[in-house]
Amino acid sequence: MKILILSVTFPYPPGRSGTQVRTFNLLKYLSRRHYITLVTLRSPDVTDIEIQELGQYVQELVIFPRPEISVKGVWGKIQRFGNFLLFGTPPNVLSIYSLEMQNWVDEFVAAGKCDVITCEHSVNEIYVRSEWRERVRIVVNIHSSVYGTCKQILATGISKKPLRDRLNLPLLAIYEKRYCAKFSRIVVTTDEDRQQLAELLLPYFRGIAPAAVRALNSDGKMSTAGNAYAEGLSLQKNKIAVVPNGVDLAEFPYRQKDPGGYRLIFIGAMDYLANIDAVNFLSLEILPGLQEIYPDATLTIVGAKPTAEVLALRSRMGITVTGRVPRMAEYLHQATICVIPMRIGWGIKNKTLEAMAAGTPVVASDRALEGLAVDGDTIPLKALRANQITEYIEAISRLFADSQLRSQLSSNARSLIENEYTWEIIGKRYEQILS
Repeated sequence: MKILILSVTFPYPPGRSGTQVRTFNLLKYLSRRHYITLVTLRSPDVTDIEIQELGQYVQELVIFPRPEISVKGVWGKIQRFGNFLLFGTPPNVLSIYSLEMQNWVDEFVAAGKCDVITCEHSVNEIYVRSEWRERVRIVVNIHSSVYGTCKQILATGISKKPLRDRLNLPLLAIYEKRYCAKFSRIVVTTDEDRQQLAELLLPYFRGIAPAAVRALNSDGKMSTAGNAYAEGLSLQKNKIAVVPNGVDLAEFPYRQKDPGGYRLIFIGAMDYLANIDAVNFLSLEILPGLQEIYPDATLTIVGAKPTAEVLALRSRMGITVTGRVPRMAEYLHQATICVIPMRIGWGIKNKTLEAMAAGTPVVASDRALEGLAVDGDTIPLKALRANQITEYIEAISRLFADSQLRSQLSSNARSLIENEYTWEIIGKRYEQILS
């Protein structure tokens, strides 16, 4: 196949963000069997060496300069929200729109130079025209739902700007429905993502809300409206495919030994709201209670671009903030437990997969374990689940005290990654969707 990949995020090096990890590893796999043209934007921090290295993984690399936001400050925010109301496209999507890139893509598609177009992250949808679906296959790889994420942020009460998010929420629902309609197939990373997106894309039947049409008749059969809803939901789900993330096992080798001790670790890009919320929850609410039982307990926060809010956590007892590190696996190997108390964010979590691959025992929330079968009556235990402060302290304490349990989680989790979540396995699944 001749595949045109659109990625406004420069996908190299792959360790900078979850978007880069997913995009790079998928294109790396696809380029072994198909002709890949990658169109991307170059931000100021991208080096010439990185461009040369990325070029080795694709057959054709086309780069345009990343647009700069021309209007800043309060007036700029008002103007961007006004554009959202007027044109229906979120400010973060419009801010990276390059007319030069659009013209190039239009000419490329018009010339019939590709069989498939993929948008690697939903923000790239702005470059795709719905009429292209008649001549090529167009796929959007949604790393996480913009509407679903905004809704979560409001529901959990962690929004930094709740008024703005409440105003944006209905607009994001309309936007997500509109752009998804353009595509031949939609790709998400978990079944939970698939369900919530399918429900969002499904119109109400004659004004009846989904909860109502699911109701059963008195004889136990689904109502006519319920049948219509179920059929519509099934059609939407058929359009949406689940392709999770994977792990590069060379980058995350299995640990050689259990380091013991009382060392916790959290990993991830530290300028991302969901990670900032999680690490604050861990540092300010979980760790102090744990240190009352284990005074020597420490926490290392590892990840690029820590914000001032994250850096301020260094003043608290036992907490280290490293910033970006050369090899994440080395820090995971030194940790006793990886704690992932995510409270928002749709999709499968790279940090969870990477910790499991490295063999570091995991204590995590339902949100952090989304899409993964890690516990249950018939499932070998691969991680400990926690959502409340007391549950985290209990699970961490249990692992601190039980080296055999740590070994069990480590071995089972590594086996799960090897059998289901390598990029070789994930790449094949994505390739099947594109073809």
